[in-house]
Amino acid sequence: MTDYKNKLGNLANKLKTEQPKMPIQEVTPIKQKIKEEEAQLNVWIPKVLLKKVKSHGIEHDLSLKEMAIQALTAYINA
Repeated sequence: MTDYKNKLGNLANKLKTEQPKMPIQEVTPIKQKIKEEEAQLNVWIPKVLLKKVKSHGIEHDLSLKEMAIQALTAYINA
């Protein structure tokens, strides 16, 4: 048991005196994107259209929000 304690004590002293062999990584914060201010939009649409839109979103890996933004932007810019 005393041998174990000596090894542990020596390890602590060794860690205090020796420099680490590997360089320590530097942590830098992630730069956050500035988000555009958002507002909520609630609309009533036919159920059949909603099912088609959801189906399209699943096939193309798009959320309802993304599809609505794309559709409204295309409509306004047309």
